[in-house]
Amino acid sequence: MRAGERASRLAAGSEGVASGAPDPQSGEDAVVEPWPRGISRRASMRISDVLAALRIEFPAVTNSKLRFLEEQGLVEPVRTPAGYRQYSPADIERLRYVLRQQRDRYVPLKVIGEQLAALDAGEDDEPAPRAQLATRDGVVQGPAVAARYTGDALAREAGVDVALVDELVRSGVLRPSVSGHFDPWARDVVVLAAALGEHGVDARHLRVFRAAADRQADLVEQIVAPWRGQNAASSRARAGTLAAEVGELCTQLHTALLRSAVSGLTS
Repeated sequence: MRAGERASRLAAGSEGVASGAPDPQSGEDAVVEPWPRGISRRASMRISDVLAALRIEFPAVTNSKLRFLEEQGLVEPVRTPAGYRQYSPADIERLRYVLRQQRDRYVPLKVIGEQLAALDAGEDDEPAPRAQLATRDGVVQGPAVAARYTGDALAREAGVDVALVDELVRSGVLRPSVSGHFDPWARDVVVLAAALGEHGVDARHLRVFRAAADRQADLVEQIVAPWRGQNAASSRARAGTLAAEVGELCTQLHTALLRSAVSGLTS
């Protein structure tokens, strides 16, 4: 039985029933409340309410992303007679779990679905609660909006001289936009380039990393192209999810291969 079907058999807003407890009416075991347990399942929140709640931690979440996760069976909102989706607080917790697994661990959706099924069945321990977001004067503070840096701001943020940023641009390692700005990942590139520079690795030597990353990005693009070519918003959301998963797998493979290659130098 799917999680949504089990949930629909629980009283709205109830805390569920204990696993294995006998049902006095039917003589059968009571339905096991799906995870998360002890959280209201009264579906009264519109999709706009869900986005407002999730965007504190996930600023990039969209309507199409939520619809895509629903298509994958990871969350099952109630449909009103008019066809509108309504979510419960328990649905939001499931969505948070899915989005965190994707963002923090790049776990494929199929695996996340298996994890949720195990949690629903009580086969896995419940995830440890995460630290709460910092507050100021009692108001929850969301994460900073993803920055786009100027060259000077990027140098300040990375704690390097702006000359290094300029050198990385000239070498083709960093690529500013048409407006001259850099994406948030550029900070990591500069910090790592500065660390390698302390070992005598200058910007010229880093071109090989740029070329390898471009080739891997081309491979990822080929994989997600069928989804990106579709007009449906859910298809574009699937393309973004798949690109992140495959990109992380490429990163892990590169790391494993490099570690293997240099292992003889560390023994």
